[in-house]
Amino acid sequence: MTAVDHPDPQDRPGGDFDRFLLLLGRLNYSWTNTESLLIHLIAGLSHTDKDTAVVIFLTLNTTRARIDLVERLSKLERVSQAEREAVLEITRRIKLLSGLRNKYNHCIYSFNSQSGDISTIRMRVADRKNQIKVGQKSALDGATIDDIEQSLNDLKALNSDVWMLIQNHGYPA
Repeated sequence: MTAVDHPDPQDRPGGDFDRFLLLLGRLNYSWTNTESLLIHLIAGLSHTDKDTAVVIFLTLNTTRARIDLVERLSKLERVSQAEREAVLEITRRIKLLSGLRNKYNHCIYSFNSQSGDISTIRMRVADRKNQIKVGQKSALDGATIDDIEQSLNDLKALNSDVWMLIQNHGYPA
């Protein structure tokens, strides 16, 4: 295969892929900031200091494990119903927003040399009853850009709500 068969996406007219990459970078940056707020929830719910919560956070090497910990801590008897509900609402929103980030961080990109279209190919095995499915393909288009921009707005709102929860419940900031 030659370079002609696989054109450099940077050479595409219109810069849609460049825009996508910039938004994906912003999404990753925003996601990292959002996920790090779990440190404050861990500290507050476990009645520990922020430094200890950082060690706990970094010891758990997946977002899922960190969220599970926060949810489990919120379900302890000592946590009031109102506090528990507020924390679980936050973790529900974090899980929802993680889907889009995961989709674009755990895929490969396909470039059609004839049409110039760009697609994502999911790097995930989907187990079905009698078969497996791999490589689910989806277009990278204006709707993708819109989804990422909406996710960025949702993350901004979520961050504000997490900080309010931290302040309302006196968690270490």
